[in-house]
Amino acid sequence: MIRQGVGKGVQGLLLVVLVALVAGQLLGQPILLGFVETGSMEPTIETGDGFVAIPSELTGPPESGDVVVFEAEEIEGGGLTTHRIVDETGQGYVTRGDANPFTDQDGDEPPVQDGQIVATALQVNNEVVTIPSLGTAVMTVGETLEGVQRWLAATLGFRVFLGTSGVAYLLLAVSLLLYGLETVRERRQPSRRSSIEDDRDDGIDPRVLAGTFALVVVVAASAAMLAPAGTHSYDVVSAEFDSDQSLIIEQGTTAETPHPIPNGGVVPVVAYVESESETVDGGVGPVTVGPRETEDVTLTVTAPEETGYYPAYVTEYRFLYLLPLPVLDALYDLHPWTPFVAIVSLLGGGFYWLGRRLLGPADPRTRTKRVRNRRKKTRSNLRRRN
Repeated sequence: MIRQGVGKGVQGLLLVVLVALVAGQLLGQPILLGFVETGSMEPTIETGDGFVAIPSELTGPPESGDVVVFEAEEIEGGGLTTHRIVDETGQGYVTRGDANPFTDQDGDEPPVQDGQIVATALQVNNEVVTIPSLGTAVMTVGETLEGVQRWLAATLGFRVFLGTSGVAYLLLAVSLLLYGLETVRERRQPSRRSSIEDDRDDGIDPRVLAGTFALVVVVAASAAMLAPAGTHSYDVVSAEFDSDQSLIIEQGTTAETPHPIPNGGVVPVVAYVESESETVDGGVGPVTVGPRETEDVTLTVTAPEETGYYPAYVTEYRFLYLLPLPVLDALYDLHPWTPFVAIVSLLGGGFYWLGRRLLGPADPRTRTKRVRNRRKKTRSNLRRRN
């Protein structure tokens, strides 16, 4: 029993790790675990290795020597990059891959700002904690999912299956289909034990299936909230003259620029926009965006006294409109991630309860009958030995 319990625990841990990595890839930022796709951090992190990623909200400002995950503007065409901070200047952080002979800022990448950093790699005794080849597995899973998405989109003619939201819809649809089939089969065969009950001794339990159902819903909801949000950059130019372009601003003056908040889903969302740079004033929100709609909010940008190029960053937080607006607002005032935790907890708990209701509780008579059968089998074996 102990060995069986340990085996199930290991399987559960591996499932959580895989879900975290796949979710991180789909959402565009690491969720507890990250990985590298190139050799720029070798030998610290080998190509395809995973690492423990601590969200920047929990770590505070990074320091020189930290390995961080940030939204690059120019490296490999932009996107998430995992490099080490080697220096800090008045303009931002200087970063470099351990395998690179020069810093990112020696190239075209501007100094990294706090708003660009999404996570910090866990280090123990100044050594990054790595998980060999874990990233290779999730990249394979991700490529397989993309292939299935393209095939479904081409076969059925629905582009809804493409992109991050498409994966969420796909997983949710498959989960609902499986639960529906299982429920119908149990209703049609009330006198016989379902496959769930037949396999109970092998560890398949309604609670596990209900938990899986809830996990799929939580991942889908997380994708809807996190994937379109995050940090956005604006290229602000402080110039000696005024311009018709909103981001070319006369030095020392302010101007306004629109920030669109699109909602491609079918559930209304509530969004907040927070400044991550001194050039952008204050924050905006809450803003309610209906299904399939886009709302524009206005950002006030100030050009520094010195002319030049100044990248400005804002972070957008968005939440499914499943709680009353005053409640969301109060939770957001506590911490920007509090509404997210409340919503996924509500969905996870609610759909777990729904899954248990659909599958039904275990029949105690079935359990009693199984125990009696075991006892009969044991007695029979003893008689044979005697």
